[in-house]
Amino acid sequence: MPAARVEYIAPWWVVWLHSVPRFGLRLQPVDSTFSPRDESYQESLLFLGLLAAICLGLNLAFLAAYLVCACCCRPDPVVQTKQRSSCCVTWTAVVAGLVCCAAVGAGFYGNSETHDGAHQLIYSLENANHTFSGIDELVSENAQKLQVDLEQHLARLHELFAARGDYIQTLKFMQQMAGSIVVQLSGLPVWREVTTQLTELSDQTGYVEYYRWLSYLLLFILDLVICFIACLGLAKRSKCLLASTLCCGVLALLLSWASLAADSAAAVGTSDFCVAPDTFILNNTQGHISTEVTRYYLYCGQSVSSPFQQALTTFQRSLTTMQIQVVGLLQFAVPLFPTAEKDLLGIQLLLNMSETSLHQLTAMLDCRGLHKDYLDALTGICYDGIEGLLYLGLFSLLGTLTFSTLICAGPRAWKHLSSRDRDYNDIDDDDPFNPQARRIAAHNPPRGQLHSFCSYSSGLGSQSSLQPPAQAVSNAPVSEYMNQAMLFGGNPRYENVPLIGRGSPPPTYSPSMRATYMSVADEHLRHYGNEFPA
Repeated sequence: MPAARVEYIAPWWVVWLHSVPRFGLRLQPVDSTFSPRDESYQESLLFLGLLAAICLGLNLAFLAAYLVCACCCRPDPVVQTKQRSSCCVTWTAVVAGLVCCAAVGAGFYGNSETHDGAHQLIYSLENANHTFSGIDELVSENAQKLQVDLEQHLARLHELFAARGDYIQTLKFMQQMAGSIVVQLSGLPVWREVTTQLTELSDQTGYVEYYRWLSYLLLFILDLVICFIACLGLAKRSKCLLASTLCCGVLALLLSWASLAADSAAAVGTSDFCVAPDTFILNNTQGHISTEVTRYYLYCGQSVSSPFQQALTTFQRSLTTMQIQVVGLLQFAVPLFPTAEKDLLGIQLLLNMSETSLHQLTAMLDCRGLHKDYLDALTGICYDGIEGLLYLGLFSLLGTLTFSTLICAGPRAWKHLSSRDRDYNDIDDDDPFNPQARRIAAHNPPRGQLHSFCSYSSGLGSQSSLQPPAQAVSNAPVSEYMNQAMLFGGNPRYENVPLIGRGSPPPTYSPSMRATYMSVADEHLRHYGNEFPA
């Protein structure tokens, strides 16, 4: 007896996706008698893609408005503001990188689950296809044996037993039994068209799944590479890498919304099938397979009677009756007609082979094997497949959030890099605190500074000719410098000018220091005297 049927219960996400409104005369979910090839149903799935396109347009509009505002606004260059902006850009990049990693992780899991579900579906289809092909093969072999091989043996025995009417009647009875078996076998369904459709469906599923899996794998790699380039550009402070990140981020944003549209349409369409798969299969097999046979395999259980029971029982009884007749002929006819033994043994071997094929056919026609393949296919589609599509949708949403954040942080990072470059370029080459300028001045002093130095040094010989230069800074504390000079024993008439703008040696000189500066001035005059105007 067939085992109790394992009930299929649609998971909660299937019911939730099935309740998504569709596009039509009014927004309502489709019923369980949907057909994927209907134009109205395909339009309802396209409506989901249209919603994703609208969200993409709104996202791009928001990003464009934000970029315009960020580029047009010019905040005051305050140091604290720059530090706060740099910290904000850094943390934004860190958060975007973490969200990207989470998105790719969810995407890898969803891609793996969808791939496993598709392969489980393909495996179940191949098993069912193998079962249906085996049934057709067994039916055709048994029909050929009983119509061709058995007829040849019976024809020769008719010639041998022509003088015995009782043996002729036995042969005619066996011929009638064989005809009855052929009639019963011809009543079994032929699965040739079903196997062709299953093979086509399996090939198409494998082809689409391979390229779908590969496409998502490349998308994961692209997202990780873009996030890596963004982090590298911020670490290297490279404007080229930052610009590349912004361009690639826009491309990844478009791909994320496109993948979200495809995942949504595929998940909703699959959920419509998974809500009532039995009804869908019954509606699509009408005209090809009898409803009784379809229900037998869909609702396999003790309460469901096999539509093949009568044909198989007739087959078994006819074979048993024919074997009894052959044994009787071997016992009584062979002593009288020894040449008939070969044909009778041939008929007996043929009947034994037919009985073996009958047992195989009974096992294949049993609903338990095909019903298990059916449940495995539903598990692959409705559990692993749709769950994987939902995780892929989550990956797409997180991807849009990641790249929208990176694009928004781009102008701030660009301004931060530009301000740093401007700060480095604003360093004066004549600044005495600039290390590079001090090294250059030590090796090759400028002409103006050397001339003023020499003029000042030549005037050190007569202190009465020294006149204080014009005061460079009006509010300089002159008295403070003079008091400091008098405190340390210096001459205040050389200290009445601050250090700012003098370009001269330190203010207080001892006689030894004055002699040293005079010798240095004479040496420079000998080397560079001809370069200065008289």
